[in-house]
Amino acid sequence: MQKIQPDQPLENRAGYRWIIFTILSMAYLFVYFHRLSLSVVADELIAEFHTSASIMGMLGSVYFYCYAAMQLPAGLLSDSIGPRKTVTFFLVIAAIGSILFGMAPTIGIAFLGRVMVGFGVSMVFIPTMKILSQWYRKDEFAQMAGILNAVGGAGVLMATWVLASMASSLGWRLSFEIIGLLTFFIAIFAWLLVRDQPPDTQKMRIDPALEPVQNSSSSAKNSLLGGAWRVVSERNFWPLAIWFFFNCGIFFGFGGLWSGPYLMNVFGMSRAETGAILSMIAWGMMIGSPLLGILSDRILKSRKKLFILCSSVLSLLFALLCFLPECLSRPSLYCVFFLFSVSSSAIVIIGFTSAKELFPIEIAGTSVGTVNLFPFLGGAVFMPLLGKILDAYPMNSAGGHSPEGYSAMLFFLFISALVALLASFFIKETFGRSHSV
Repeated sequence: MQKIQPDQPLENRAGYRWIIFTILSMAYLFVYFHRLSLSVVADELIAEFHTSASIMGMLGSVYFYCYAAMQLPAGLLSDSIGPRKTVTFFLVIAAIGSILFGMAPTIGIAFLGRVMVGFGVSMVFIPTMKILSQWYRKDEFAQMAGILNAVGGAGVLMATWVLASMASSLGWRLSFEIIGLLTFFIAIFAWLLVRDQPPDTQKMRIDPALEPVQNSSSSAKNSLLGGAWRVVSERNFWPLAIWFFFNCGIFFGFGGLWSGPYLMNVFGMSRAETGAILSMIAWGMMIGSPLLGILSDRILKSRKKLFILCSSVLSLLFALLCFLPECLSRPSLYCVFFLFSVSSSAIVIIGFTSAKELFPIEIAGTSVGTVNLFPFLGGAVFMPLLGKILDAYPMNSAGGHSPEGYSAMLFFLFISALVALLASFFIKETFGRSHSV
């Protein structure tokens, strides 16, 4: 192997790709932070902006509408102007949005800030995958994707436990302004240090599905549309899509927004206690994701069995929260939220694996991108819908939502979990198959 000379470019040096990965993974951390950040401050936002739970649900859901809408444009921009420019430009938008959200004098300005954040962070994951496909070999990529997902779990931890501590000591406004400044600095590092591909011409592509697409040609556009139509016209795609919609709608709607107010209003917990319990969502994601992969590949040797198992656990958890809340001690809630995260968040890795395995490799990227719309649509629908359920019941004497409202919300989530469980029985087994259509 040729020795790298000291006067050669930095990107030629051994280990430079880890610099790139570190910068991009830090950007991905903030993707997950913003996705779940409203949960521990939702009650403060309602009080400060004098608004309702329905409006607060819409404020949370606008992120998901923006994220879902930008999934296909993210791929097109990454292929045309390049992933480095795409990530940098949109991270700046996200940074400005977070600062604007923290400074917002009215709920309308808060919505504008949240929209900017949603558009900004939606352009991180796909460009990151494209860059990693150039810098890491096929036998390295799965490991790097796993590390990236663990960093996403750290973002959840930051959005719950860390944000709760920051909001208690600094206030929610300054907390989001600081996050915005940190995001801006990451954008600067991305522009200065990230490179789309190694300087030498022997690129280390990991998968034909991740090869660059010449999107300027009409044939590529037709191929994209043809692939998308092939995906949505396959009947085995829809049970998986329905499962994604309800499963992730539950996770984002409850875990990402209303679980914090639920713990504070029903169990009388402080913000710090709430953040500590909600941090189990992060640990469930970081620990559960690799464990479910091992369980699927080596023990159960099945995708479908794991869907059914996790959907059953999720249904049982909401049955417990809905019908037997008096049996839950505060220590037991740590276990409940850990299992909630494993059964609704960590399991999505198996969902994306199944989506890829349903189709031939040449449209695997399209199949994963198409199914990726459904979890974010679920979050976009569930957040305001759960808020409307809470608003249908009178407020309590302290100005919070009543236990009856939360009981109705939990019953709706229980029914939704049963729908996800029902859909899981119709998902086609894909383990051990390159594709099934």
